Amino acid sequence: MDVEVLVRALAERRRLAHRDRWSREQVHVYRQARLAELRRWAVTRSTFYERHHAGLVDAPLSELPPVTKPMLMDAFDDVLTTRDMTLAAIEEHLRQLSDSSGDPGARWRRRWRTAATAGTTGVRAVLVWDDQEWATVLASYARATVWAGTPTGMRPVRMAVVSSRNPTHQSAVVAASARSPLIRSLRLDATAPLSETVSALNAFAPEVLVGYSSALRPLALAQIDGSLRIRPRAVMSASEVLSESAARVMTTAWDRAPFDVYAATETAGIASTCELGRRHLYDDLVIVEPVDAAGAPVPMGTTGARLLVTVLFSRTVPLIRYELSDRVAIGSGDCPCGRPYRLLETLEGRAEDTLSTAGRTHAGDLTVLRNVVEQFPVDMWQLAETASDEIRVLVVPHDGDAVPADEIRRRLEARPELHGHRVRVDEVATLPRTPLGKAPLRRSPPER
Repeated sequence: MDVEVLVRALAERRRLAHRDRWSREQVHVYRQARLAELRRWAVTRSTFYERHHAGLVDAPLSELPPVTKPMLMDAFDDVLTTRDMTLAAIEEHLRQLSDSSGDPGARWRRRWRTAATAGTTGVRAVLVWDDQEWATVLASYARATVWAGTPTGMRPVRMAVVSSRNPTHQSAVVAASARSPLIRSLRLDATAPLSETVSALNAFAPEVLVGYSSALRPLALAQIDGSLRIRPRAVMSASEVLSESAARVMTTAWDRAPFDVYAATETAGIASTCELGRRHLYDDLVIVEPVDAAGAPVPMGTTGARLLVTVLFSRTVPLIRYELSDRVAIGSGDCPCGRPYRLLETLEGRAEDTLSTAGRTHAGDLTVLRNVVEQFPVDMWQLAETASDEIRVLVVPHDGDAVPADEIRRRLEARPELHGHRVRVDEVATLPRTPLGKAPLRRSPPER
């Protein structure tokens, strides 16, 4: 247990809870002040931002040039605002941590926390935080659990997390550094056999269940068929898009709707659902800008082609208009819950999850198609694009149940996104997950 960081995180959580009671105007004023501080810090401490924002000191945020992941990693040593480390040193630390299955909660060089993305979009990013930044990361995730109604107080809470056990993944670092007598945690690997996970959860009886949507859905099916017997007070889906169909299955299984947590390694929490089921952006921690393919802002309620994020608490690795491939839309209006933050109207996953085939591009999002496949008893599924006019659907049946391949095929062929394509549905025993245990919806076509 890291007492110092937990004290910092608890203090930060209290500050976040106080801001939950602000007006929207108070949040706006606070956000602009923090943005000004971040921009001053970046241009005076980071040689990358000194160059990147040259001549733009007085420009509005919307006129600053974006930062892509390749740009960040190519110039990482110049982005850093400290000379106490280099990218090579961080990468070596992460390699040793992974090779030795070390403790992800231990500070690196007695000061820093580190994590890396999986690199599934083509480039792997690494991040580093000092103690105060890390306290804010922990507090942002704690905000989601508080909004979900997780019991707080002096009684220990049993929390099970089904995601990645890779010590370089942010979720592993969060869980390890947040260990305390008040949180009894069980970390389970999303890649483990379902039967092992079910047995572990039955023995642990978690009050809070957190995991990838692709891991929670088969657990919900196991609850429905009676092999899993837990009664969590809160179920939280994180790190993957939570589809309507998956949410319905979880609601049926545990008699309560799951809470959706939208986060990224680079930002920590971005948004989560309140007790009324509406997603609120963390406007006091991250500025989000949905933009079109040309980088122009999209109107309220319109889904962007990608997302630019500015992390207001980032200082070691400043992130100002950093590009994510996520496609989201910001909603208008207020929520009856009274929280002052803007609403996240839609979250459609990454641009990489857009359906495309050789020579053709479709606007359809695979999260729409998943609502067809997930009507059936399947633990996992994936679209494998095999030819310009053919889509192959791979499905893993749940607990030996028969998969009605012909019916899935007919319903998919009826979707306008697949008009003119042949659809094959093949049952498989398993599907690969990413190095961090996530389940990609789409397999790219082989090189020709």
